[in-house]
Amino acid sequence: MHSPANFDSLVLDGLLVDWLSALKPYSVEAVIVMGPAVTGTATQRWVHAVYPPRLLDTAVALADSMDFGYVWQASDSPMVAWQTISRGTYGDLGRWRILALGHGLQSMVRVEFSLPRARAFECFLFTSQAMHERAEAAALVWSTLNIWPKIKRAIADIACPLSRREKECLALAFDGQTASDSATTLKCSERTVTYHLANAMRKLGVDNKLAAIERACWYGVI
Repeated sequence: MHSPANFDSLVLDGLLVDWLSALKPYSVEAVIVMGPAVTGTATQRWVHAVYPPRLLDTAVALADSMDFGYVWQASDSPMVAWQTISRGTYGDLGRWRILALGHGLQSMVRVEFSLPRARAFECFLFTSQAMHERAEAAALVWSTLNIWPKIKRAIADIACPLSRREKECLALAFDGQTASDSATTLKCSERTVTYHLANAMRKLGVDNKLAAIERACWYGVI
């Protein structure tokens, strides 16, 4: 499934364009970023970013597949994977691999950023040439680690549009403070704290404070 987030975010698109430009020497042609579905089940993933946009069909097919994702993360599988997309050992290639091959893509490097409860953000980098050496994949992994904080921040601004006060109230709840304690810390009424927490829960698509804290932590906003 893909995120309801606006793929036209200028900040996020600009980051991806600059990143791909820097990776041209490695024949990287596309990037897909996926993460846990804020309002979905444990096994569902959202496509938070894809560039170029013509690969959205490939991204959605990958998110909907059982490849990597929850089962992979829950089984202590490697956080980095490198594959030749057309390699025959897969048998049935699956829809996303067929679509990727149709776009002229040959290899894929996946980098995982783990989250609690077997969730993760996943960056997939696709190249138009087959990779023959581990050093080639390692260069893409290093690049991903370097740019990830900026990408995650841009995604959070889209997927977690919380106000400053909402973030503060969630952060204090994470620290174990009650609404009354938080009101004292923030020098406001308990009713105001409850109001901000309710707004945060609504924006994050959950109906309880614990789930709202969890999702805010996923995106690094508290």
